[in-house]
Formats: sequence, C-alpha cells, structure tokens
Amino acid sequence: MEIIQVAQHADDLDRAAAFYERLLGGPPAARFDPPGLLFFNVGIGRLLLEQAAPSALVYLQVDDVRATTEELRADGVEVTGEPHVIFTHTDDTLGPAGTDEWMSFIRDSEGNTVGLVSHEPRHDP
Repeated sequence: MEIIQVAQHADDLDRAAAFYERLLGGPPAARFDPPGLLFFNVGIGRLLLEQAAPSALVYLQVDDVRATTEELRADGVEVTGEPHVIFTHTDDTLGPAGTDEWMSFIRDSEGNTVGLVSHEPRHDP
C-alpha cells in the first residue's frame, strides 16, 4: 500500500500555485476550478490543494534542509522552525542507516505549516 494523495487547505489557489510551484520546482499537474482543486505530482503521490480541505502537516523531502530553508527565507518565506537534527538512523527502519535526519518548518502561502526533511551522512563531533 502507498499513499497516493495528501490534501492541504488553500484559500487562494493562484497564490498557492505560485508558492508550491517554487517549492516543488514544477508547475501544477491539474487544476479544476470550480470546485477549487489544484494538484501537484510529488514523488509517487499527489499533493491536492483544496479550498474545502482542512489544514494538514505535510513533510516534503528535499536534498538539503539547511540550504533549502535559507533559499526560501531569502524569498520571504516565514521559517517557523530552524533546521536541526531530529533523529540519527542507526538502521534502515525509518531512513538510511548512518544518516542524520534534518528537519525544518516553514509557513506556506496559505498559513499551513510544512516540514522539510533531508537525510545527510552522519558527522560525529
């Protein structure tokens, strides 16, 4: 079984389209308005931005949390949680063994919190 779609609330589909196109690096896959639906393909699933959907906490994998967070901050995106190591993977249960899981949090154009995640080789102090 795989997740096929995650829905996220969006008041303004044009504003949300611009925000997520920048964040995800590509245009929406489809838009149906009415009834107010905007789709992005993300990995094997879809992100649905919908006016009637409740807010959800979505986590997106990026290549480098620290760099992505700084790029978004420079674009005026609000950072609500600074990049930090959340977990060290000693085995492959939840991520690649021998990596640190980095995470930060941003606020999207619609006021939703979005988590950014990357796995980076562990560097012992």
